[in-house]
This record gives sequence, C-alpha cells and structure tokens, in this order.
Amino acid sequence: MLFEYANPARFMKLSGQLLPWFAGAASILIGAGLYMAFACPPDYQQGDTVRIMFVHVPAAWVAMMAYAAMAGASFFSLVWRHPLADVAAKTAAPLGALFTALALVTGSLWGRPMWGTFWVWDGRLTSFLLLLFLYLGYIALWNAIEDETRAARAAAILALVGAADLVIIKFSVDWWTTLHQGESIFRLGGPTIADVFLWPLFTMGGGYTALFVSLWILRIRTEILERRARVLMLEGG
Repeated sequence: MLFEYANPARFMKLSGQLLPWFAGAASILIGAGLYMAFACPPDYQQGDTVRIMFVHVPAAWVAMMAYAAMAGASFFSLVWRHPLADVAAKTAAPLGALFTALALVTGSLWGRPMWGTFWVWDGRLTSFLLLLFLYLGYIALWNAIEDETRAARAAAILALVGAADLVIIKFSVDWWTTLHQGESIFRLGGPTIADVFLWPLFTMGGGYTALFVSLWILRIRTEILERRARVLMLEGG
C-alpha cells in the first residue's frame, strides 16, 4: 500500500486531499495550545519561564522526528530506489533544521534564568547541536553535487550514519552527568508533570507535528513540480 504512493502522480493526488486537513489541524492545535499555555498558572519553581517549555519541547520532538523521517526515506532511496524517497528526504532536511534551531534557541532562553547560563557543553545539548550540524551538512552535500542521483546517494548515506545521534540524544541524560532533566513524560512510572502543563504540551506537540507534515507535503509537491518543469524545459530545448 505504501509503495503505491511512491508514484509521483498518486502522491500528488493524495497529498492534495490531505494537505488542507493537516494545515487546519496545525492551526487549531497550535492556537489551542498557545491559549492553554498562557492560561495555565506559573510553575511553583520556574514561574512564568515554564511557558517556554510549550515551544521548546515540541520543537525538540519534531526535530528528532524529522530526522527519523529523513533517515527512513534515505533508507528507502538506497535500498528500493523509490522515485519519491530521495525527494522526501531532501525536503525534510530544511524543516528539521528549522525545528532544531528553534529548540536550541528556546532551550537557551530557558536555561539562562534556570541554570544561570545560556549554554553548557553537556551530553544532551551537545548531541542536539550535532543534530543541527547533521541537517546543515546534509543540505550542503545535496547542493555540492550537481548530479542528483549521486547527491541523493551520498546524502542518504550521511543521513543513515547520522541517525546514531538520535540514540545519543535520547539516552544522553542517562549516560552522562548533565544539567538537563531526565525523562519526565514518557516514563514507566507515568509523567511527573502536572496535568495543567501536560495537556498544553501535548496539544502543542500535536500542532507542531501537523505543521511539520503540512510543510513537508507542501515542499515535496513543490519539488515534484520543479522537477517536472526542468524536464519539460530540457525536452523543449
């Protein structure tokens, strides 16, 4: 079923139907999440600084999810040579880089009042900064090689090798001494965050995810159309 939509024509038809739904969901969820974030009370320790969490944490989630999607598409590109796989991976990279940068900036803004510094070179922050460099390196590699087939293959290998960083990010707080707090949401004993903060966080997370999917679909569609236009220009020339 999934492989059927590797056909660009089928993808364009399906994505055209899904895009408004994802865009609408993103608008509603982010709007509701922001309202809930500003309506919730200050945290007893962090005060109003806790509101940065509703932007920072979902951005970090989506940054890692985008890289996983990019690596998955790269795997399909290398193994099965699906026509849309390299397009999907290529178009996910700038979006992932944007969410990674947002997570790093908002994390620094939170760290200044909470830790007394904008940055510390601990395992979680350093591995997340590496994630941004992996995104930028992937984008640069695509732009450095003129032949699209060679560029897609080289970038796919980089994406798969770099996927190890997702594991490092996930377990960095367990492996090394760090200022960054450990897992507080998806843990065996249940979340340690109060519901008044948890619901806005999940709502924003859903909104960010829908936003990423919307933008990803839009970028894939644009890339397909641009490639079609280039083919037509070459045939006409």
